[in-house]
Amino acid sequence: MRKGFTLLLIVVFFILIACGGGGVVSGSKKPGIKKGDYNVLLITIDTLRFDRLGIYSDKYVKTPNIDKLAEKSFRFTRGFAHNPVTLPSHTNIITGTTPLFHGISDNSGFALDDRFLTIAEHLKSNKYETGAFIGAFPLDSRFGLNQGFDTYDDNYGTHNDLELFFVERKAEKVIEPALKWIEKTEGKWLCWVHLFDPHQPYLPPSPYDSEYSHDLYSGEVAYTDASLGRLFDRLKATGEYENTMIIFTADHGEALGEKGEKTHSYFAYNNTIHIPYIIRIPGSSGGEINENVAHIDIFPTICDVLNIDIPDHIQGDSLAGVMSGEDIKDKYIYFESLTPYLNRDWAPLRGFIRGNDKFIDQPIREFYNLSNDMSEERNLIAEKNSGNLKYELNKLISGLSNEDKLKRAGTLDPEAQKKLKSLGYFSGTTIKKKKVYTEKDDLKTLLPLQTKMLNSLALYQNGDIQGAIRDLKEIIIASPSYTIIYSHLAKIFKETGEADLSVAILEKGLEKNPGDPFLLSKLGIFLVENGEYKRAVDILEQSIILMKHDPESFNYLGVAYYRNGNFEKALSNYKRSLELDNNYASVYNNIGSLYLSHFQSTKDSRSYENAMINFNKAIEIDDRLYSALNGRGAARYFNGDYSGAISDWKKSISAKPDFIDPYFSVGIAYLMKLGDKRSAYEYFKLCKDKFYNRLPDTEKSRLERLLQQSLN
Repeated sequence: MRKGFTLLLIVVFFILIACGGGGVVSGSKKPGIKKGDYNVLLITIDTLRFDRLGIYSDKYVKTPNIDKLAEKSFRFTRGFAHNPVTLPSHTNIITGTTPLFHGISDNSGFALDDRFLTIAEHLKSNKYETGAFIGAFPLDSRFGLNQGFDTYDDNYGTHNDLELFFVERKAEKVIEPALKWIEKTEGKWLCWVHLFDPHQPYLPPSPYDSEYSHDLYSGEVAYTDASLGRLFDRLKATGEYENTMIIFTADHGEALGEKGEKTHSYFAYNNTIHIPYIIRIPGSSGGEINENVAHIDIFPTICDVLNIDIPDHIQGDSLAGVMSGEDIKDKYIYFESLTPYLNRDWAPLRGFIRGNDKFIDQPIREFYNLSNDMSEERNLIAEKNSGNLKYELNKLISGLSNEDKLKRAGTLDPEAQKKLKSLGYFSGTTIKKKKVYTEKDDLKTLLPLQTKMLNSLALYQNGDIQGAIRDLKEIIIASPSYTIIYSHLAKIFKETGEADLSVAILEKGLEKNPGDPFLLSKLGIFLVENGEYKRAVDILEQSIILMKHDPESFNYLGVAYYRNGNFEKALSNYKRSLELDNNYASVYNNIGSLYLSHFQSTKDSRSYENAMINFNKAIEIDDRLYSALNGRGAARYFNGDYSGAISDWKKSISAKPDFIDPYFSVGIAYLMKLGDKRSAYEYFKLCKDKFYNRLPDTEKSRLERLLQQSLN
């Protein structure tokens, strides 16, 4: 008996060794981590699927640099996002809390309140230098994630509210300033690098566009991997790599047509919430971990590894224990996809993962067993008590909720309600939502409308403007609460020269969705674009009551006041816009224009200096901002610096070749101020060749006169 018992112990001992200590960590001879005061490099890749890294799957794309990082890191095979959307997902990571706590559930209409603690603030209080380097507009500083960062570099280019797609910069353009910042730091540092490349549209640079011509999404991933290789190599060359904790993850994935979803932000299947999750600890050989973990676990894990206190309110769990071979507690992971609910009044989607169970709460409920069905092919809800699952979800929501979270735009004081009602655009204290959602409101039922919206944008991209307009109008008929469609149509009408239709479609949207802050703001902006400045002031003054955190509305309100001749109110609204986003190049340009106008009328040298300060700031942020280059050129011209003016105007032409004004200006400067008729003729001729049919008759006559003068 004793002999048999001894043999059993030996067998169990070898099984435990083979499993890496309880079946949690595998691929590591010595499970465990060494804690210390490391630097921290947080890398988040936007829209990166779990199966697009070689370390997880070699089926689609080669990612040698990320794979090399992962070889000596802890590789979590079951990492999950709480949201399939950029801003909320990153807020979860940065705060260590879920949307139920911090209140951010979508990209649009939200900003993180400064009373919520970020990992940057927490590490900064522990003597860390902090820097963030951002790839695209959804994480602009205006949305609040800059809190605690000494440097928050979101110089991705100028966002134009009239554009249909996000402004972004390529991975190498994000990594370059990040490396410079790291090399300048003298103490411990936290560096967050956010790369946006895999996000739609998929436009990988050469040679990845040809190598992956059959799969451009994977081409973007391959390019991103190559860019990260340069980051890792530089860190190794400078000696920083060996003392740096690296966290690598994605904010969410990309459906790529699976389950009927083309991109993300709609469903919450694993193709969009199952994400890569890699943690490198200096001195550790790493290993594979097959337990459920989530984005909110990153904050406490960083603290634990650095021997820094974990704040009491953090909702995630430190993974230091499981990386040391301990069993992880069986926990619930909350997830949601609320973009369709918030912006279309379609049924809200919420759910949880616990162990191998995944429950999706919609009017048509779903349940999956992830142990043998990670692709969620078999809905087992008929075999489950859905009432019990709903009870579990409600209990989870209650436990994670924070009654003091920042509320979304839409809740107003009585005086604000009166103002909006007087304009006829508001009907209550909040945007009305259905009380009960049925199967016809289920996201699976409404998927054809989502698909049609994406197809319409593809038509627009491919030049079929009328096809895009037709499809978008059909969506509005089917779902009048689909508010972003009105905005898309308005932008397309504006581009096609039908400015009146832009305003009309937004007014129709507000008739169908009274009080919608997004549509009210867009209406005010389009009124400014159309030159209806007095009406724009009325609308935008009401818009900022609802959109208190929107620098765009304050910026356009400033433009409207400027065009109405009110210098002081224009300036005060521009300043308010900069308070919300101090890296907003267009606002600095507008302030420059304001002071330039004052200088032209008063010849006050201080106005000239202020104009130049603001134009220079705009160009420092975005050296391709053609309007600021044009404005600075005009300021130099009126101050007698004709060569400097011509230089700026030429840069403006280079930045935007279809911008007419600087062609005229360069020609006039050459002709009238420098006496260089040949150069003047060159630019007047260019202007005629490129823009003659677009000019009104008076400008055509003027151009002909200038051409003749430059020939005499």
